[in-house]
Amino acid sequence: MTVLLVHNHYRQPGGEDEVFAAEGGLLQTRGYRVVRYALHNDQTARQRPWTTAGAAIWNPAAYRAVRAVCRTERPRVAHFHNTFPLVSPAAWYAARAEGVPVVQTLHNYRLICPDALFFRHGDVCEECLGRFVPWPGIVHACYHESRPATGAVAAMLTIHRVLRTWTTVVDVYIALSDFARQKFIQGGLPAAKIMVKPNFVHPDPGPGEGGGEYALFVGRLSTEKGTETLLAAWQQLRGKVPLRIVGDGPLAPRVAAVAQEDNSVIWLGRQPKADVYALMKRARMLIVPSVCYENFPVVIAEAYAIGRPVLASARGSLAALVDDGRTGLHIQPGDSQDLAAKA
Repeated sequence: MTVLLVHNHYRQPGGEDEVFAAEGGLLQTRGYRVVRYALHNDQTARQRPWTTAGAAIWNPAAYRAVRAVCRTERPRVAHFHNTFPLVSPAAWYAARAEGVPVVQTLHNYRLICPDALFFRHGDVCEECLGRFVPWPGIVHACYHESRPATGAVAAMLTIHRVLRTWTTVVDVYIALSDFARQKFIQGGLPAAKIMVKPNFVHPDPGPGEGGGEYALFVGRLSTEKGTETLLAAWQQLRGKVPLRIVGDGPLAPRVAAVAQEDNSVIWLGRQPKADVYALMKRARMLIVPSVCYENFPVVIAEAYAIGRPVLASARGSLAALVDDGRTGLHIQPGDSQDLAAKA
C-alpha cells in the first residue's frame, strides 16, 4: 500500500516537522510504501510578499506537482501535515482530482485562527473563533504583527470557507486531542470528519536511568511557550533546582541573560534529537509552562517514553495530557510562584 505524505516545512524546525518524519518512518517499518511531497518555508525569503500571499490561497505549482505524484504513484491515501503557506489547499484539490482520499492532521489552529495559536498580547484569545470572516485578527495584526500579512491569512480562510473547502474537500481531519477537536467543531469543521489520534514517538528512545539531576525545558523560547514564567520561577528558586533549557526563539537573549547571571540555569540552544534524549534521561522532570492552547507537544510523549514526569500548565489539552499527581503535576498558567513551589 502506497501512502503520500505532504508537508510544508518551517524555517525553524519544530514538532510538526518531527511528526512528519516519524510517521513516514513508522509506516515504512510496517511495510508501507511512502511517497513524500514537501516544500520549505526558506523559499518565502526569496519571494515577494504578495507572491507568498497568493500561494497561501492557491498554489498552482503545488496543485500540478501533487496531481502528477498521485497520477504516477497511485497512493491509496494522501496524508497532509502543514500546508501553510506554500502547499496551500490547492494540493487537497489535486489529490481529490485523482481520486485519492485526503487526510489532514490539524497540528495547529490555523483553519480557525489567523495566528494559529489562539494567543494575543500574552493570553488566550478566541475572538475569531466561529467567525466566517476572522476580521478581529486583522484589526489586532495577529499574524507576524502585520495587518497586511494577517489580512492575507484571513483572505485564505474566508475564500476557502466560501468554496466550502474545509467541509467538503477533506475526507478526514486528525485532531491531536479531544480539546482540540472541540475547538475545531466550534470553529465550523464537521464533527463527523474529525477523529483524534495523539502524537507518538518513533523510534522508542528507551527508558532513563531514574533519579534526575535537573529540571528540563525543551521548546521554542517565546512568550506563548511560557518562557517568562519559567525564568521568573527559577529566579524565585535561587539555585535550589538546576535547570537546563534547550531551544531557540525570540526570547533567546532574555534566556541568555538569565543564564549568565544564575549559574543554576544553563541554556544549551538547539540540540540534536539524540542529545535531547540524553538530557531527558538524566532530568528530574520536564517542564511545559505554555500559556497558549497547545495541541500535543511531542516532547511530552518523549518524556513519558523515557519515564519522566511532566509539570505542565493546566490549560487546553495539557490539562488532559498530564494526569495530575500520577504522570506529573499541573501548574497554573503564567503563575511563576506555583511553578516554583512544584518544581
